[in-house]
Amino acid sequence: MTEGAALRNAVAARRETLGMTQSALAERCGVRRETIVNLERGRYNPSLKLALRICAALGSRVEELFWLE
Repeated sequence: MTEGAALRNAVAARRETLGMTQSALAERCGVRRETIVNLERGRYNPSLKLALRICAALGSRVEELFWLE
């Protein structure tokens, strides 16, 4: 992996599959909706703690939702 690799995610796809709104996910994770919006758009890289909370809320493993490109 290169040092400049970008963090990508499938949070929006998984959230939508579950029929969950951005607001509902944000509430479950203890963050503002804007945080989820920016994360899904690739404008924000979550802390490890937040990434794990998101995975728990979406019933997914880290490897399924986050990867480096």
